Amino acid sequence: MLKTWVYDTSLFFTALVIAVSSSGLLVDTTMFIKVLLVFLFFSSLYFRIRVYFRNGSTNIDHGISYNLSLVLFTGPLGLFIYETIYRFIVYFYRRWTKTDDPSELSDTFYNIGCFVITNSIAYLLFQHFYVSFQTFPFGLWILLFLLVCLSSYLSGTFMVIVFILLGELKSFKEGYNFIFKGISLLDYGKVAITNGLLFIFLQDGQWEMLISVFILNYIVSLSFYSKSQSTQNKLERDQFEQMAYTDFLTNVFNRTFMDKKMAELNQTEEYIGIVVADIDKFKRINDSYNHAVGDKVIQHFAATLKSNLSEHDFLFRSGGEEFTLFLRKRNFEQTVDFVNEILNRVEENSVNVEYNEENFSISYTASFGLYFYKVNQHISVEKAYIQADQQMLHSKQLGRNRVSVINGLIMTEVV
Repeated sequence: MLKTWVYDTSLFFTALVIAVSSSGLLVDTTMFIKVLLVFLFFSSLYFRIRVYFRNGSTNIDHGISYNLSLVLFTGPLGLFIYETIYRFIVYFYRRWTKTDDPSELSDTFYNIGCFVITNSIAYLLFQHFYVSFQTFPFGLWILLFLLVCLSSYLSGTFMVIVFILLGELKSFKEGYNFIFKGISLLDYGKVAITNGLLFIFLQDGQWEMLISVFILNYIVSLSFYSKSQSTQNKLERDQFEQMAYTDFLTNVFNRTFMDKKMAELNQTEEYIGIVVADIDKFKRINDSYNHAVGDKVIQHFAATLKSNLSEHDFLFRSGGEEFTLFLRKRNFEQTVDFVNEILNRVEENSVNVEYNEENFSISYTASFGLYFYKVNQHISVEKAYIQADQQMLHSKQLGRNRVSVINGLIMTEVV
């Protein structure tokens, strides 16, 4: 996009002007090359464990930045040289690994310009306020923390301008939240302490301590990254498992999960009510309207069944218009009353559908079969399900819209 390309290159050339018009390198060339190589090495090492997220069509990476310590020690020109080399290393690496975005070159110019401008401003403020802050306890660290906050907010502002140019900013509040709520104060503190230590060790020429800070930061970041990846992998596994066990139409558990739960319940000795529920004369609904209307009725039936279930209960779509419930943590009388409540709720409610561009209200009923027993006392859960299914069919034979029950504890039938 032309507007973002112009914007990104404008930031780059602004940074170039700032760097060239500054007082040059603050250290001799030999020292600068040493510092440059160390920072490039650890920045490149750290690059592979940066955390990315996508905002619209834009990829944004979060990770600790060493720019503040570098600009304070070498000046804006030194930071510009470092950022240019580092960002183009990243650019060519992504091109080589085919992980680059279509706007990768433009993003490279943006990153160089953004980080050089924001940190050069921080450099100027540091030079102006350093002596004043020295009069306060921990004055250096307070100043660095404030500069890190300012740099982050400025970077966020530059990014919000990108979103505006791309048309991806929906509201002022969204832009405000991106700038001021994207990173926590603890993250700012971590960046300030790291850059402060690096700056002090650079000034004192303590290379062992300098490298130790880099290594320690890398190890800690790698640990957090590994935990983040493990958490992400678990979330993805849980998501795939949920998809595998969820019925796509009604968003309740499917027959596969019902079979799994049966196997688990067989290992218990709990009291349970197995309920099979089936919509009455469902074929007539499909024939009178269409399958889309039939799907709406099935969804409404599932929602009605699910509405008053406790956290211990399970609902499954075990067939086309047939559903199975595992009712737990209730005695026999409570289970029978609960199923009758569901029966009445189904009969009293209707579902609104659209057919041939007209709205209709469809009423329907359902038949229920309940088998209540203690798991493993007589039969398995699978066989108890068959008993409940037979009771559902018995309800159909008796005229539909009713509950047929077997109390497996005494093996007597109640209608």
